Amino acid sequence: MSEAERVGQLLMVDCPSTQVGAATVTAIGTYHVGSVILDGTSELGAPQTLRLVALLRGRAPANVGLFVATDQEGGQVQRLQGPGFSTIPSAVEQGALAPATLRADAERWATELQTAGVNVSLGPVLDTVPANFGSNPPIGDLDREFGHDPSTVSSHGTAVVQGVQAAGVSATVKHFPGLGRVHGNPDLSAGVLDSLTTRHDPYLAPFAAAIGEGVAFVMMSTAIYTRIDPRRPAAFSPLVVTAMLRGDLHFRGVIISDDVGASKQASGLSAGARAVAFIAAGGNVVLTVDATQAPEMTTALLARAKRDPKFKAQVDAAALVVLQAKQARGLLS
Repeated sequence: MSEAERVGQLLMVDCPSTQVGAATVTAIGTYHVGSVILDGTSELGAPQTLRLVALLRGRAPANVGLFVATDQEGGQVQRLQGPGFSTIPSAVEQGALAPATLRADAERWATELQTAGVNVSLGPVLDTVPANFGSNPPIGDLDREFGHDPSTVSSHGTAVVQGVQAAGVSATVKHFPGLGRVHGNPDLSAGVLDSLTTRHDPYLAPFAAAIGEGVAFVMMSTAIYTRIDPRRPAAFSPLVVTAMLRGDLHFRGVIISDDVGASKQASGLSAGARAVAFIAAGGNVVLTVDATQAPEMTTALLARAKRDPKFKAQVDAAALVVLQAKQARGLLS
């Protein structure tokens, strides 16, 4: 693999869930981008989604397949709908089910994704919103939490991870180290802070439990955690990404960013600088919901790798993690 091809494995760009976007095709064909997120709500149903995914896969190299992801949590966050897709209840409703029941349901919902060509589910959410916390725009206000204590979130989150991965789809737990105790949404606002979470916080327990179950992906939050690293968003912090997630929690799978393309929290940096900061912190896959950013991100990553041997080693190590995950899903030949 060339250095440009390895860098391409470090990017996930959006594709409209209803049609193949021209920018996505360019990202895959010209910039070797190795992962796509189906973004936006679609009523097409599973058969037509599969045809869309097949067109995307046809743009990728024959020997290195695509990760194709989507947000299919349930409730207000279910991107793929229509024939062949169940109507999935919200996480709050899922949290009222017995874990064994939820595991079986999650396997069924993930089987629907797999049938439609999607091999990465960007869920479950493992953020814990405390009872009586007040407004929590990214999670609580949208009923995305399984419960109000880490124990409930752990039991139900791991049930979903087990079910999703039993269906042959990679699960993604998010948003490390937790978005349950913020009063702003990093996608929509800058300066979103968590002033409560500590490095060894009890609210990290759901993430630890999911890692113990062998979850394939962990998604990083872009909030700033003032009691851990007050200077940088978590996704750009080596302390959070490498020391905590890789070191304290011993996670060995794929570390993916939350969206850093349209995120207001990351808007103080150029698109290229965002990609570089995430990989430098120890991340593996930079997610942007703006596929037109692929050229700038690629250029920035290659330029930094060319002049910085340490960063080049990080790029190559990150690409290896992604390729190992693809091999585990049968995407390499």
